[in-house]
Amino acid sequence: MINMIDTKNVMDTKKAKEILEKIINKNGSIHLNACVKCGLCGKSCHMYLSEPCVENLPMVKAQKVMALFRRYHTVLGKIMPSMVGAKSFSEDYLEELKSSVFDRCTGCGRCAINCSIGIDIASIIRIGRLILNSLGKTPQEIIKTTENQLRDGNQMSVSAAEVIDTANWLTEDLQLETKNSEFKIPVDKKGAKILYLINPREIKFFPLSLSATAAIFETSKESWTIASKFFDVTNYAFFSADNESAAKITKQVLEEAQRLEVKEIILSECGHGFRSFRWESANWIQREIKFSIRSILELILEYIEEGKIKVDKNKNSSRVTLHDPCNLVRFGGIISIQRKILSHVVSDFVEMSPNREQNFCCGGGGGMLAISENAKRRIESGKIKAEQIRATGAKVVATPCHNCADQLLELNKNYSLGVEILSISELVYNALTHLPS
Repeated sequence: MINMIDTKNVMDTKKAKEILEKIINKNGSIHLNACVKCGLCGKSCHMYLSEPCVENLPMVKAQKVMALFRRYHTVLGKIMPSMVGAKSFSEDYLEELKSSVFDRCTGCGRCAINCSIGIDIASIIRIGRLILNSLGKTPQEIIKTTENQLRDGNQMSVSAAEVIDTANWLTEDLQLETKNSEFKIPVDKKGAKILYLINPREIKFFPLSLSATAAIFETSKESWTIASKFFDVTNYAFFSADNESAAKITKQVLEEAQRLEVKEIILSECGHGFRSFRWESANWIQREIKFSIRSILELILEYIEEGKIKVDKNKNSSRVTLHDPCNLVRFGGIISIQRKILSHVVSDFVEMSPNREQNFCCGGGGGMLAISENAKRRIESGKIKAEQIRATGAKVVATPCHNCADQLLELNKNYSLGVEILSISELVYNALTHLPS
């Protein structure tokens, strides 16, 4: 039995070493050795600012990965590891690494854009997650959620029957509201132009978000459908850097789009979902994706500018501020679109300070919401965001990300902000001047 365990550990370690080797071949060693210890990363990190201990400094977290690099890929690290702070794949050290890259970091990337010499700290953190995934050290809650997606087609294991039932009763409500018996949320409709991917929470907990988008689609006379099984806009393997599982989840959705004979995939409001499908998916599956993939925000702005939907900003008269999701803005490039939409649908909009690429993470990203043991730290790290919101005097916080919305709902409660959390689609729906009848 001991020999079997030892053999497995050797195999796992070999895989982890291969990951480091690939990084070196891609010039990642430049980032692994370039830190000048200026401290600017700490001033840019919501985790460090809320809990200013050395363990929360972004570069200290990154150094946990660098220590492995030095041990196996530098001369001094191999000969005199203690002299250069090199570390081996011991159980104790892997627990330290896990704490750094999962428990103390959301991978938001704000430290990287403020680094004085441009070190991509978020990518180094992701390397740490890759290594831990190869060794089976990913937090169990993220693993279980990923398994749900692989087994059941979505992270919450929502059944096809539940999707259909929800679509049916939302359809009935919309028909009553519009007095239009033709109004329908289509499910598994073949030949539609658009496959709309949604977050399972829109089925389980927040169906009004789906209802709002459905009304926008119907008002614009769009040809669209949702899928009953592979409908999930999220990809939890992204959080664990489990690229193999991420590729499988991506393929499930692409095969569903092909089966339904759609022309375009539109993504619900989700930060990491947008990054995963729009920017990472082709790398994961190692081939070109034939479908156009866009955010629902891009489509809504198109509807407004082309006059396909009519809106009245005075119908949203409360002061609104905007939370910028990290993966959508810093990593995804969707920055001005949501602001243009809000300029059409709200009468009193005020920015947080800072905003856009410099906006602080809400504290719930990087899979942090899924790891229950990190709840206290997650809420405390969100104090920066709560202070940003309070300073605006807003009554509504708009955020184009369901993950961020979950975190903001908790911050709203814990910091007594007294605000309403809404998606961009919900604000657009509120502003519609007419519904199809």
